[in-house]
Amino acid sequence: MTALISFATFTVLLSVARQVHVDIPYALAVKLPLLRSQPELIFAGESRTEYQVDPALAAEILGKPNEVAVNIAYDAGEPMAVLAAAHQYPEVFRKAHVVVSVAPFIFNEGVQSAAVYPLDVVAQLSINEQLTTFLPLRIGTLFRFIREAFRARLAFDQQLATQGPAPPALGLSTIPTRQSDDRWPADLGTHAYYARWNLAGPKARVETAALCELASKARKLTVVAPPWAPRYSRDADKIWQEKDDQYVALLENAGKRCGFEVLKIPTVPGIRESDYADEMHILASAVPKYTGYLIESLSP
Repeated sequence: MTALISFATFTVLLSVARQVHVDIPYALAVKLPLLRSQPELIFAGESRTEYQVDPALAAEILGKPNEVAVNIAYDAGEPMAVLAAAHQYPEVFRKAHVVVSVAPFIFNEGVQSAAVYPLDVVAQLSINEQLTTFLPLRIGTLFRFIREAFRARLAFDQQLATQGPAPPALGLSTIPTRQSDDRWPADLGTHAYYARWNLAGPKARVETAALCELASKARKLTVVAPPWAPRYSRDADKIWQEKDDQYVALLENAGKRCGFEVLKIPTVPGIRESDYADEMHILASAVPKYTGYLIESLSP
């Protein structure tokens, strides 16, 4: 009886979370005050933009004022959330070049861990779909969805996205120290972000549709697939090569249909193994090199 009551209570919480959910999570809402400066270049997406793209340096390279570029990326950021921001700031996005970085876990249905499953995709699922998808092994994903739904609603009610203070450094965060080598994965073909590889689920469908709609809201949209640490060789890891090619093809096919560019960055000249904090993020000291290369690679 106790188990039934607990399950019923949990489903009620899920139902309420779906009702209060807003597509702009708290982590993005606190960065949106940066858009008040009417930037021409908006860097968005997941952590490899959050920690690796310096908007002030980007503006300097372009020979433009400081606040012409901003960084609104956040950890495990998803295209659906960026689209929601475009709905809230339509005039800003209409005049901006939007550069969105993505990662395989955003599209791979096999990755269902709480830390990175796109919460806006969870909100698209019915209660029954949520339960059958995540129970029993991934119940943590549903707990995170409930927690973040209420947190995002509170940010919405407090108008943090429009009335809150702008974050420092135009949204850039950095990683100061390197992870020990024993914590790095041996290869990428078996990396958790490529586990149970499946690009035919709700994630890929919802997030590519979001990119397509975002392309119609922005002056220009570029979707970036950032590099991994140079210790990993595509030629030596055929499993990773095959999955990575499929992931990039998914983006490129959507780009051809919907009118956005895809920038695949295999490596960045001058950034070495020692410049990486972990298998996918660079240290603060390498941010200028990465930012410079990205700006040079973007078409006008």
